[in-house]
Amino acid sequence: MKKLFLTVGMLMFAVVSGLAQTTKLTLEQALEIALSENPTIKIADQEIEIKRYAKQGTYAKLYPQIDATATYQRVIEKQTMSMSLGGQTQTIKVGSDNSFNGGITAAMPVINAQLWSSLKVSALDVELAVEKARSSRQDMVEQVTKAYYSALLAKESLAVYKSVYNNAVENNKNVKMRYDVGSVSEYDMIRSNVSVQNAEPNVFEAENSVMLTLWQLKALLGLDLQMEIDVEGSLMDYKSAMNEAYTLSQLDLTDNTTMRQFELQEQMLDKALKITKMANVPTLSINAAYLYTALGNDGRFGKKEAWNPYSYAGVQLNIPIFAGASRRAATRKANLDLSNLQLQRENVERQLRVAMVQSLNSMQTSVKQFNSADATVAQADRGYKIAVKRYEVGTGTLVEIDNSQLALTQAELSRNSAIYNFLTSKVALDKILGTLEF
Repeated sequence: MKKLFLTVGMLMFAVVSGLAQTTKLTLEQALEIALSENPTIKIADQEIEIKRYAKQGTYAKLYPQIDATATYQRVIEKQTMSMSLGGQTQTIKVGSDNSFNGGITAAMPVINAQLWSSLKVSALDVELAVEKARSSRQDMVEQVTKAYYSALLAKESLAVYKSVYNNAVENNKNVKMRYDVGSVSEYDMIRSNVSVQNAEPNVFEAENSVMLTLWQLKALLGLDLQMEIDVEGSLMDYKSAMNEAYTLSQLDLTDNTTMRQFELQEQMLDKALKITKMANVPTLSINAAYLYTALGNDGRFGKKEAWNPYSYAGVQLNIPIFAGASRRAATRKANLDLSNLQLQRENVERQLRVAMVQSLNSMQTSVKQFNSADATVAQADRGYKIAVKRYEVGTGTLVEIDNSQLALTQAELSRNSAIYNFLTSKVALDKILGTLEF
């Protein structure tokens, strides 16, 4: 955390002071900034808190619910009663013009199977939110890591093309010196000039690629796009990672975040199915109240004797009998939802296993390509130097120099691409395995 504050502080100082200096970031620093500043991660963390509060609200239903109540009624038309007295019908209006009612009521569930099951669903909902936050973090780690590797690859490519350009310029100087003294033809001079001019566009394109990859990285980190940053190290620093061996038998989806989410969702739907079935189970609750009532026609309720206490305590038993087949429909829907999710889980698991094999095969192929290209680089570099010497002593041609330079360039680019492909495939595989943590 201290390292994170230091890195962010340096970046903010560079922005405020308007310095043109370039801040170099390691992969670890880039990941720390992304996981602390990116809005997606903050939203995922807040979602966990939301689910926890919702869980607390569900548990609160187990406790007594105590309320203070107060009502006032003004009778507009009193109720009329008619009764026969001595053979004559007498009509009487009953009730008071004004009535007040106030006090405390309390209720608490004793037996409620649906409520008990909903508590388990709320607990699973929190676990699901935690797993989704973990998934968001893994997505961010994957994106930032790949963007970092892309910036390294762009820098490596720029270094290769700059080397090609510098070699072309150096050869052009030698050819010009020899042309000036008449030891080489004009054709060689023209060809040498063309080689320099052909090397320039590749340098410009590589420089633009470096700028774009760094902008993409800054966007992921949430940094000011005008800020000057750079990535430290080179792809060759990760050469040792290619020695890690994976076998298909070692790979499984136990820690895969997508499969974990499916597992939690399946448990939640299973609980939801039980909840719908428990709608047919009787419920039992207790309730109590302590109230004061006051009735009168003149509206004078300030006297103590005008108020009369009223209290009760009891139990309430509800036995479901018929609800228009709604409970049966809810149960069938819950069964279909659970079956649907199980089919989706099976399909996603197949796709993940295919992606896992593809990433593993890509890694293994990249290792072979790297070993081949790495051996070729040394030979191509030796061949280029020999071609230059042969031309200097008059036994070689510029065609040999150009061909050997092309072979060296292709070997270096292939080696860099092999490392990059291995690293990005490894990141994808680690994400599938659920081990891409930071």
